[in-house]
Amino acid sequence: MAQRPRPRTVSALTEDLRRLGVRPGDLLMVHASLRAVGPVEGGADGVIDALETAIGPEGSLLVNVGVLDDCAWVNERPESERAALLEGSESFDTRVAAADPDNGVLAEVFRRRPQTLVSDHPEGRFGASGPLAEELIEQVPWHDYYGPNSPLERLVRADGRVLRLGADLETMTLLHYAEYLACIPDKRRVRRHRLVAGANGPELRVIECLDDCDGIVDYPEGDYFGLLLEDYLRTGRAIVGKVGGATSELIEAVDIATFATTWMEEHF
Repeated sequence: MAQRPRPRTVSALTEDLRRLGVRPGDLLMVHASLRAVGPVEGGADGVIDALETAIGPEGSLLVNVGVLDDCAWVNERPESERAALLEGSESFDTRVAAADPDNGVLAEVFRRRPQTLVSDHPEGRFGASGPLAEELIEQVPWHDYYGPNSPLERLVRADGRVLRLGADLETMTLLHYAEYLACIPDKRRVRRHRLVAGANGPELRVIECLDDCDGIVDYPEGDYFGLLLEDYLRTGRAIVGKVGGATSELIEAVDIATFATTWMEEHF
């Protein structure tokens, strides 16, 4: 029987991050596949410990947390039916709502850590830690939550970086911000109904935004996020290396946002 690999230590993972180019004081938006990284002492907490050690006390982390929403199907039904379909369902409360499983195990573990602040939004929900945490997630826009004044725009303005630890090519939340920047006619928009916890009980609220599920346009070649990121990586502007067992990329947020905006304008 093959022996299971010995878990990497937090200090070894920290060294990997530093070799990749992570610096003390960095603001990092993190996407991670723990399976790709491989076993680490402490599991997801150990990975976060390594990230925090690499950026030091002056650094900050941002993670797309999202929400586990068992009623997402309701927003595929006609608007006139949604209020009745949501009646009696669990209302969103950011203090207790679990992270979206599609965002990976690290998102939920990060959400639960004592030092993490979590934005109060049932769709564009982020967690942040470090000196910039409150600045990144306070008073997020209700509509167009990935657009102007969103945590994504704040990441770009603060000269943040995106760290992808073995994440799928389609996993790049910052590209949603570029969808707002790109000058493209007839971008697809959606209206979603959510039940949220209010001062006097559950409240039905409507959220309007660009379509961040099926895309702002119909693109014949499929999921354009993956294609866009492939083209960006081919430019050689990302720093690429190994963190644990994961092929990882470190990307300047302003650079990928600018590249993605131009790419969309040229391809759509």
